Amino acid sequence: MSHVDSLTPHRSSCIEAAVSRFDDGRFTRRLAELVAVPTESQNPERLATLRSYLTDTIGSWVSELGYTSRVIENPVEGAGPLLLAERIEDPAAVTVLTYGHGDVVNGQDEAWADGRGPWTLSIDGDRIYGRGTADNKGQHAINLSALDAVISARGKLGFNSKLMIETGEETGSPGLRQMLAENREALAADLLLSSDGPRASPERPTIFTGARGAINVDLVVDLREGAHHSGNWGGLLRDPGITLAHALASITDERGQIQIPEWRPDVSLTPAVREALADVPLASGDRGPVIDEDWGEASLSPAERVWGWNSFAVLAMTSGLPDRPQNAIAPSARAHCQLRFVVGTDPDDILPALRRHLDRNGFDQVEVVDTSSVRFNATRLDPNDPWVRLASNSIATTTGSPPALLPNLGGSLPNDVFVEELAMPTVWVPHSYSGCNQHAPDEHMLASVARESLAIMAGLFWDLGETGVAAPNVG
Repeated sequence: MSHVDSLTPHRSSCIEAAVSRFDDGRFTRRLAELVAVPTESQNPERLATLRSYLTDTIGSWVSELGYTSRVIENPVEGAGPLLLAERIEDPAAVTVLTYGHGDVVNGQDEAWADGRGPWTLSIDGDRIYGRGTADNKGQHAINLSALDAVISARGKLGFNSKLMIETGEETGSPGLRQMLAENREALAADLLLSSDGPRASPERPTIFTGARGAINVDLVVDLREGAHHSGNWGGLLRDPGITLAHALASITDERGQIQIPEWRPDVSLTPAVREALADVPLASGDRGPVIDEDWGEASLSPAERVWGWNSFAVLAMTSGLPDRPQNAIAPSARAHCQLRFVVGTDPDDILPALRRHLDRNGFDQVEVVDTSSVRFNATRLDPNDPWVRLASNSIATTTGSPPALLPNLGGSLPNDVFVEELAMPTVWVPHSYSGCNQHAPDEHMLASVARESLAIMAGLFWDLGETGVAAPNVG
């Protein structure tokens, strides 16, 4: 007897119905329809395509499920709209908001291997290829299919469901905060339950409850007009590249440990967070890089470094003309840097703290330039929150083992707008993995993960329908 067979009959049949949508090809046929729409939000010529994805592709699907929907226009000129759909079964019942994004990065059509392309779904073994399969069309397709399975099995959801699909996530979600603020009542819910990002490992179902924040900053040393001959002026003129290198080296030590006190979020690693991360071994996957065990905060485990701590990175750095080096002292140097930060870091003090640190260390020549056109704030729900426990218990019931529980995603996504504008708890159940080629040619999702995720989400939506008219009280 399988684990699903041992569940209560109605829940079990719902899960089996969800999985059958994968086995008989209904899920991949639907996903192929989503992938075929080239929703490149980085391409300004695709604005009408973004709208069509919402009104025609997703709009027709949610209509089949008994939802009413409308498009909310983006206040930012040239940015894509947002679809809000709802199925209200009982105004007194629990309301769950589910988010996804229909836009994708550029297709990079010519770079896909073995005759594949971004807009045609193709399957090779366990891999389902196509732009958006992992980020994020495949993920919201799983959730919609699971909702369909619950409605078919129960005749209703048992809770109120609101769906929100935006079309600008890949360009930083322009206008999203304003759209949410202007539609708070329409978007009001007891819980945000969504899917994006990767699992901790392909084999381990995962929950995360927030995301690290991100801020980009340029450090610039601009000393003079024009370059000067290194033979005549070497030893007389300050070298901006060397000055910048030393300034950067002062921010972390030789193993990447952050040296700015305000950037060290000591309150972040609570006992509950440490306990959750102790159960999550870090795996980079068969195509991922080998983890450098001697890099990052020495007192922390690898899992704590990426999910419970801050990290500083130099994303790009230039001095002089790298492609055509000259025998000259360069006039300037620039480094494009990023801080990923967790709850416990004051986002408003990140750049002022950097300025104070540079000044203390004698780098007053280094200019701090805020280059974050979009900034994500750090968010995190307590791992012991009843909604988190409900989701964790549901997944364990479906799969037979507890999921990995991450306090936040290592990357960034617009979770902060839901927390700050809508004041709701947030639980994310990702359906991808770190080796999915997200944002690259040959993007794919794993068939095995998709099939299991259909079972997981059907079980979770089923259990949400059992909560009645109150938030869960999970012991």
